[in-house]
Amino acid sequence: MYDISVIIINYNSEEYTINCIKSLIKHTSPQLSCQYIVVDNGSEKESYQTLKKYIDTIDIDAAIELTRSNINTGFGSGNMIGVQKATGKYLAFINNDTILESDCLSSLKNFMDTNTNAGVCGPQAFNEDKKILPTIDHFASLGREILGRKFLEKLNSKKYPKRKRLYTEPQQGQFVAGSFMFFRANDFNLVGGFDTNIFLYYEETDICKRLSKINKSAFLVPDATFIHYHGASTEKSVKIKIELKISLLYVIKKHYGMLSFYVLLTYLQIRYFFSSIIKPKYWPLFYTLLLQAPLTRSLKHKQQIKPIDI
Repeated sequence: MYDISVIIINYNSEEYTINCIKSLIKHTSPQLSCQYIVVDNGSEKESYQTLKKYIDTIDIDAAIELTRSNINTGFGSGNMIGVQKATGKYLAFINNDTILESDCLSSLKNFMDTNTNAGVCGPQAFNEDKKILPTIDHFASLGREILGRKFLEKLNSKKYPKRKRLYTEPQQGQFVAGSFMFFRANDFNLVGGFDTNIFLYYEETDICKRLSKINKSAFLVPDATFIHYHGASTEKSVKIKIELKISLLYVIKKHYGMLSFYVLLTYLQIRYFFSSIIKPKYWPLFYTLLLQAPLTRSLKHKQQIKPIDI
């Protein structure tokens, strides 16, 4: 068994993946026993070949494996492909558009070793301009979506600690950002891992909500730091915004019930009705909300299987 199994997804962004792997090798203590699992999530042939060529040249003691899916399975399912090959005591899910600035894996392992109430933790994130990015966040809820995060933080700072504060000591939050999530494998397995019904977005909210039900908390560990090229692997578009709302409403229904689902759905329908009048590009989003944002309209169901010819 390894100390840590690191799982990274590549989707047509091989240069980010290569740089991420390089930073892991550079900053991770050789005393750690690590297994690196890279899941190519249905990339184009050229992206996969470039990544494979690089991985074949790596000469390190740690195990590194590249596995390929012939369909884009999304964030949760892509990571679950990697989980099936993982044997580590801990699981680290790291976005490929990240660069480590410190020995994050050692810091996070040390924290989890001494804090049995922690089910997941994450390092402090910064963007490429060294500006702070939130690591801890508040669960998706009616209050957060309608009133906003800042209002909740002012209303109850203990329950809703500030997201954009530079902490010097470990800080508990409701969940940690999906760009870098570090789990105890037993806890991750106990709650069933990532919900593969979700194609993109809110996977971290969902799994941390389930961890909270077994009294496991989420923490920021600030002495571990990394750079996140936020959104580099996913271009912004109305399609992505639609996906985000589908996932949000799915998670609300799953964890808060039908009443909360319909209240939020109605709020979003009214909001995007008026937004669509001003910006007609939002009509597809408004139409999806009129249909109650079913999972059948997710990008997951629009992926095509590509023959693996290499």
